[in-house]
Amino acid sequence: MNGGYFYYDSKHAVSPDELANLYRFTRWGKSRSLEDIARMLAGTSMCFSVRHEDHLVAFCRILTDFVYRASIWDIMVHPDHQGKKVGTSLLDYALNHPAVKHIPLVITYTTELASFLTPHGFDHREGALMVLRRPIEYS
Repeated sequence: MNGGYFYYDSKHAVSPDELANLYRFTRWGKSRSLEDIARMLAGTSMCFSVRHEDHLVAFCRILTDFVYRASIWDIMVHPDHQGKKVGTSLLDYALNHPAVKHIPLVITYTTELASFLTPHGFDHREGALMVLRRPIEYS
């Protein structure tokens, strides 16, 4: 999918101002301050974003150890770009990124996006949605 959409895998591809604009369309992120968004970006392992006509239209981020576990957060698509497979493409881009695709367990906590995430291999597990790519052993 392109259609004038450009994908980025760097936290430097987004600014706190742009993210605040996307957060305002969410129920859970409207009150995030620019200062806190900047601190969040600094502490995030990987950020993935989509631009259209040089505007930030989609975003998600991953916290990970790059070996065993990862969690995906803040999956957002601007309302004007929802229903155009932008979110699906962003999630595929993030989950199949070379730094992420071999991590066996990716988890997220959401109730709002369950129907969006299940086609990507996420399953409900005790209040969370998880994608388990390879069997893991618990010791």
